[in-house]
Amino acid sequence: MPPVLGVILAGGLARRMGGGDKPLRTLGGRTLLDRVYTRFAPQCAAGVILNANGDPSRFPDFPGAIVPDGVPDNPGPLAGILAGLDHAAALHPDVRHVASVSGDAPFLPRDLVARLAGAVGRDDAIAMAASGGREHFTVALWPVALRADLRAALVERGERRVGAFLRRHGAVAVSWPAEPHDPFANINAPEDLAAAEARLAGMEDA
Repeated sequence: MPPVLGVILAGGLARRMGGGDKPLRTLGGRTLLDRVYTRFAPQCAAGVILNANGDPSRFPDFPGAIVPDGVPDNPGPLAGILAGLDHAAALHPDVRHVASVSGDAPFLPRDLVARLAGAVGRDDAIAMAASGGREHFTVALWPVALRADLRAALVERGERRVGAFLRRHGAVAVSWPAEPHDPFANINAPEDLAAAEARLAGMEDA
């Protein structure tokens, strides 16, 4: 498999968590970002970058590059994905795909990139993750070849919906089982963090 560059999306405002950088919340004594990176990085031969706007010193322990959006006004996850594609095009000419994940999903499957890559039959195809009948739009494998079209969608057409862009390009869904636990469960609210703590305790007991 050609090398894949990973991008962790950390641009959300975390309103339901009281604001701040959600990936820096702790789970079992480690930040969500650290847990995401630990599962994701071994799958990305070209390395992992963090998409985050504002002062990068907020993430002093992140081992990769911290890359802000390349388009103004914080238009959402598509801008973070474009930042990853731009970074790959500029610094990794051998990379044909960028894998994106959210910074608040600490239980990502360890075969994520391999299975998404196995579903991609051509260099302009997108594969996205799904579980329990739900598609996870920001957990996907994006071709660098779509970089110009994504930029046009954001800047010229004002596109903000990740799902709409995926549908327009015929993204293929790759499913994982959601039982006994959903590997794409993310932390959106305090109760989600409490559930994740319980799940982690059960994993450690096992």
